[in-house]
Amino acid sequence: MKKIFLILITAATLASCSDDLEKLNVNVKDPANVPGEVLFTSAQKSLVDQMVSTNVNDNIFRLINQYWTETVYTDESNYDLVTRTIPEQHWQYLYKDVLKDLDQSAKNITDTPLGLTENPLDKQNKLAIIEVLNVYTYAILVETFGDVPYSQALNLTYKTPKYDDGLTIYKDLITRLNKAITNLNPSGASFGGNDRIYNGDVAKWVKFANTLKLRLGITISDVTTESALAKATVASAAPFVFTSNDDNADFKYLTATPNTNPLYVDLVASGRSDFVPTSTLINVMNTLKDPRRSKYFDNNVDDKSTPDVEYIGGTNGGSNSFANYTHISPTMQLPDFSGTILDYAGTEFLLAEAAERSLFGTPADAASHYNAAITASILDWGGTQAEATTYLANPAVAYATAGTNWKQKIGNQAWIAYYNNSFEGYSTYRRLDFPVLVAPADAVSDIPVRYTYPIIEQSLNKASYTAASAAIGGDDVTTKLFWDKF
Repeated sequence: MKKIFLILITAATLASCSDDLEKLNVNVKDPANVPGEVLFTSAQKSLVDQMVSTNVNDNIFRLINQYWTETVYTDESNYDLVTRTIPEQHWQYLYKDVLKDLDQSAKNITDTPLGLTENPLDKQNKLAIIEVLNVYTYAILVETFGDVPYSQALNLTYKTPKYDDGLTIYKDLITRLNKAITNLNPSGASFGGNDRIYNGDVAKWVKFANTLKLRLGITISDVTTESALAKATVASAAPFVFTSNDDNADFKYLTATPNTNPLYVDLVASGRSDFVPTSTLINVMNTLKDPRRSKYFDNNVDDKSTPDVEYIGGTNGGSNSFANYTHISPTMQLPDFSGTILDYAGTEFLLAEAAERSLFGTPADAASHYNAAITASILDWGGTQAEATTYLANPAVAYATAGTNWKQKIGNQAWIAYYNNSFEGYSTYRRLDFPVLVAPADAVSDIPVRYTYPIIEQSLNKASYTAASAAIGGDDVTTKLFWDKF
């Protein structure tokens, strides 16, 4: 998409400057000469592309979290992160295609003089929104790897940037987010159509920023040294978070290449049949008679010997015949199916967790947030209120009877709801340790709780890599990060 933007900009520049040959000497492909708004759109798309992709070269969180499994080539379902250098791709996308473009976008917008009729708040809002996405992206990096380059990351002066302490980064991200929220002013405009998530609606970005802040506070809630910060962060964010599915951070894809949803690219345009949903997920949803099954899956097969079982999941990590197992929902494979990075259902699960931790409200409030989360998920997938009510009445789902402790109750249902937001499901699984997942029989490791650092860092930035690996307790997929305490 970035290339298309640059081509259009180049063409427009040449057309408008045909009478001034001297201006043709300007390098319009230099990022410094690209409008900051265009770079913002490119960074936003790159971010969502990476987070929703299921390309096994780039993102295997759906496989780690046992939502999907592979059919013929099963390395990634068995947690082989190295053969395809998956950590490197995740790292490169977020640093190079997201953070660097956001950085240059902010510089270009800052350097562009205000027009005679332009409201100064518009520029302020644009810079604040860029900062919010910076915080989101760095949080993903920290939650994926642990210690990462931060203070020196985008400064080309540093050829071998140091890795900063993950908790130190996280605390600074909260500070940055607080400032960005203060700078967001709905009285002004922002990116308009260049914003493919909220179409420039600043009030929506205020909710997004506070929802992200809630998420950051919950993430560090088990870090005993930061209990006061966690509570202050959660309590100050919670009143201003998402309040309905209308607030969901859905990136609007288009029906034409190259602006289609990556799932369409990976599942349809590729002409491949590489994935089926796992029995791990389908068996749970079958048992619960979950109304989202018809939205998550295609009932192309059913178990003739067991009435009521319309969905059959593949063996996680095994070799699965594509024809013999339930397929992924056709809706998810549409080219313009939205990509979601934060949503209302997830917000209510976070609020339920906040209540149980007494960070906002009390444990008595948890059930209502839990019910709201499940209802929001069912409605967002096209289900009905009646279906949600029936589902919540199931003793295996009802908050009072669904499990032996709150982590089990929230963790199991959040995992189901995060079916199409696999990184959030992965983070919730690591924090709450539910559901109980079992590594495949042929897995090369236990279930990863982090990505290992990119192999290229060992050769190009060895001293920093070595220091970071030692600081987190070893560069291994089973090394728990600072926030994953139990």
